[in-house]
Amino acid sequence: MTATVICATTVGVDARLVHVEVDTDRKLPSFTLVGLPDSAVRESRERVMAAIRNAGFQWPRRRVTVNLAPADLRKEGSAFDLAIAVGVLVASGQIRATTLADFALLGELSLDGGIRPVRGLLAMASGLGQQGIYAVIVPRANAREAAMAGGPVVYPVATLAEAVEVLEGGVRIRPCVVDASEALRRDATGDGYDFADVRGQEHAKRALEVAAAGGHNVILVGPPGSGKTMLARRMPSILSPPTVNEALAITRIHSVAGLLRAGQALVTRRPFRAPHHTISDAGLIGGGPVPRPGEVSLAHHGVLFLDELPEFHRRVVESLRQPLEESRVTISRAAATLSFPSRFMLVASMNPCPCGYLGHARQECVCQPHVIERYRGRLSGPLLDRIDLHVSVPAIGFDDLETSPAGESSAVVRARVIEARQRQLQRFDDGASTDVLCNAHMDGRHVRQYCRPLQRDAALLLRAALDRLGLSARAHDRILKVARTIADLADADIIDAAHIAEAVLYRGLDRPVMT
Repeated sequence: MTATVICATTVGVDARLVHVEVDTDRKLPSFTLVGLPDSAVRESRERVMAAIRNAGFQWPRRRVTVNLAPADLRKEGSAFDLAIAVGVLVASGQIRATTLADFALLGELSLDGGIRPVRGLLAMASGLGQQGIYAVIVPRANAREAAMAGGPVVYPVATLAEAVEVLEGGVRIRPCVVDASEALRRDATGDGYDFADVRGQEHAKRALEVAAAGGHNVILVGPPGSGKTMLARRMPSILSPPTVNEALAITRIHSVAGLLRAGQALVTRRPFRAPHHTISDAGLIGGGPVPRPGEVSLAHHGVLFLDELPEFHRRVVESLRQPLEESRVTISRAAATLSFPSRFMLVASMNPCPCGYLGHARQECVCQPHVIERYRGRLSGPLLDRIDLHVSVPAIGFDDLETSPAGESSAVVRARVIEARQRQLQRFDDGASTDVLCNAHMDGRHVRQYCRPLQRDAALLLRAALDRLGLSARAHDRILKVARTIADLADADIIDAAHIAEAVLYRGLDRPVMT
């Protein structure tokens, strides 16, 4: 007898339908699994056999052949266990599942017949819904995550026996239904970091507000102990909350990577990723024999913080060019080419020189000019072109620490950021800019459309700045994008000279080194 059970697997962050075909015949008992399974799938034999016996069924004394179709797609993970077990039970005549064609089954089996959660379930449930699958049976611990997809009806089960009863219609299980919007509203608490904790550094805080309002990349340059990391850690506290679509996109990536906490169904806050400078290019960009999302994808719709940027390997830093420009990472391997989303804000920090005290008011810099040039040369011009704001973070004196009043709270700054973002969303809501969510996402066409015309004094100031600093065409467009954001924060329709002047002020690393 034969049986076919619907399952799924993930390819990158997308889902592919898999048909688990099981055949039993009267030959010497054996078990054969084909269809490009990886080690975790091949080991399902022992889990499935033990789970079937401990769930009160019998392992058939026949030759069992399992094919995972399509055969040319590599299968990985343990999500096939439940489908294989049900297929064996149907093919051996132990159960009658007349509604089997309407269901997809996903889950890992334990030896006692229980069903454990699997990763990537949000992506798989979403893909199954697009394929027209009516219902899906999933582990109880994954039910809310699968229901976030809003696709097939989700039936949560805890054991193999319970899944069989659902298929045979012997038990009534209430489908799991969740509201992603309600989940976002319910989890509105922050992470405890607040801009009010930062004394002084008003210029740096203003720059981070501009970056948050327009989604711009920023690098903080200052001596040790000036507060660069403290400022960067508080960046998520002033960002606008994620939309439902953004939260689902973030959760999909974290689910595939296996980073969701136990029982977590939705990532409700923008991610903040801060890898160590010893990270490899595969760890940052993604990769491996079977490509997995890297830090740039795990920071999708959030913040990627690279502390002490020049200390990262040159090849690792340069690999950021494509994701910064295209908001996607494409990884090519012999078996396949995969693409991962990577629309993030880059927040980086660095010292002004190797000793860290160039321009310090109380510490003398001991670095020679050529040493400083070599240190800054670790960051290429094309990479710096892709960073919109170069922000100086000077050392903090005693008066700033002891007598400066507390600054604005993150909630106050975030309110202004949200208003500016709303202006941008209204501007880009023209049907032709569906992929543009903030000013940093604009391409050349959008810059010409939304950042023009400039007032005469603003145009003259921009020309003078470009001639004096020798900036590239990319830097020219980025200055206009930042100026557009500054104008949005000021609720201004036209970019004026003051907006251009502030935007040019944030190009500090384009200026020659002064010792």
